[in-house]
Amino acid sequence: MVLFPRDMKLDGGRQCHSAGVCLKEIIGLEGVELGADGKTVSYTQFLFPTNALGTRRNTIDSTSSFSQFRNASHRSLSLARANSTQGSIDAGSDLGDFVEYDPNLLDDPQWPCGKHKRVLIFPSYMTTVIDYVKPSDLKKDMNETFKEKFPHIKLTLSKIRSLKREMRKLAQEECGFEEPTVAMAFVYFEKLALKGKLNKQNRKLCAGACVLLAAKIGSDLRKHEVKHLIDKLEEKFRLNRRELIAFEFPVLVALEFALHLPEHEVMPHYRRLVQNS
Repeated sequence: MVLFPRDMKLDGGRQCHSAGVCLKEIIGLEGVELGADGKTVSYTQFLFPTNALGTRRNTIDSTSSFSQFRNASHRSLSLARANSTQGSIDAGSDLGDFVEYDPNLLDDPQWPCGKHKRVLIFPSYMTTVIDYVKPSDLKKDMNETFKEKFPHIKLTLSKIRSLKREMRKLAQEECGFEEPTVAMAFVYFEKLALKGKLNKQNRKLCAGACVLLAAKIGSDLRKHEVKHLIDKLEEKFRLNRRELIAFEFPVLVALEFALHLPEHEVMPHYRRLVQNS
């Protein structure tokens, strides 16, 4: 089975989106191949039966089983790609391939503490003391620590968090989406970040595409609501509408078509959004 980006057409030997943007001209995602120049790309390795969750898809056990099924299948696929020179998609670094997504990783409150945290252990209790530090120094220390731990991620932690704040403000305050939709967008965005797909050039396109995908999956949008969302994304993120629409499919491929998320990935983001609202 071979999937092609919807609404694509060949124009003078170049594969173009119906909006008029050629794939060659799109700011791409590293390791994501779309089949430009007439090349056929198969994404069957990312497709799973719709009944994979079984009749208990909403339970913790079924979700865990499905995650294990996806991880085992993806691990086998990655090993097969390593032994083949014809792999069509490189899903990113080994870290992104084999480490399960942790929804609390990038929002861990321990990140800003860094070397300024001091843990005191007493016979009956333990306490932490954080010295006062200038916000600019604290931010610099946090980003340096994050870079040391995740050298493959091209954006700083402060920039990732800043983009997430913009995504939340746009989705909730400007477009009226509820917390579950924003939480899904956060999961998509963080997965791209942890796989090393984000950079300075494509960060806002990725953020916009994640909000757009989450809105389509998490809400029953009508045509005028989709148009309104795209208008807001274009305005707030200063994006080109054609590039945003064309970038949606590369993001979908980078996410391995896994837009339906297990509860344990979404709920931590949802709880934080509710607490901060």
